Amino acid sequence: MRSASRSLALWLSLLLFWGGLFWAGYQLLTNPDAGLPREWNPLEPLRISDPVTPFTPFKLRRAADNSERCFAALATGDVTYRRMEDFVQSPQCGIANRVSLSGVGQAGMAPVETQCSIALRMAMWEAHDLRPAAEEILGLSLARIDHLSSYNCREIRTPGGSGGRMSTHATAEAIDISAFRFAGGDRIRLIDGWAGDGADAQFLRAARDGACRWFQTTLGPDFNALHADHFHLQSRGRGTCR
Repeated sequence: MRSASRSLALWLSLLLFWGGLFWAGYQLLTNPDAGLPREWNPLEPLRISDPVTPFTPFKLRRAADNSERCFAALATGDVTYRRMEDFVQSPQCGIANRVSLSGVGQAGMAPVETQCSIALRMAMWEAHDLRPAAEEILGLSLARIDHLSSYNCREIRTPGGSGGRMSTHATAEAIDISAFRFAGGDRIRLIDGWAGDGADAQFLRAARDGACRWFQTTLGPDFNALHADHFHLQSRGRGTCR
């Protein structure tokens, strides 16, 4: 009997402990007077300008996977875009949650039609990696991002030809970035800036590493010759960073 009573008391103590812990966590996350910074609260929506925390990737995925949350997050940053109607070209090709994107942060872009999720990831990349890297490594202000397109109704390309499956470009779930321009006129292209260990190469590698934080797949010159002149960045994948 004493053993059974001790076991019951132990279980009740554990139940009270975990119940109290859950209640305290719930209050911390939902009570605005609790003082938890929004960037540390996984229930708070993503805001592009918020400091990055371990919860930021979760918030980004949550926003990118829902159209209204994505557009709400996009509106929190200095992003130049125009929301458009969805586009359907064929059963395999089209753009859902379509935007015409022409700027992220302080970097302009030639207008490109893409998905909201790509625009949001571009905004996070510019704010938290590209802009700081340009200032710290080059001592320059980022002014423009050059791209090769986002939407393209085609199959995957491989060194041996067509891959037989549709590319993520066919649904604008990817964008190809070829160069970066800076205040004063300097320009760094992947095709001639990747090799070596100079400042240009350091910046491009920092750009690639930063892209890996925000995109589900990042491919560049280290992947294969087809990517010698651009970063392929997509919102679908398993975290490939090459």
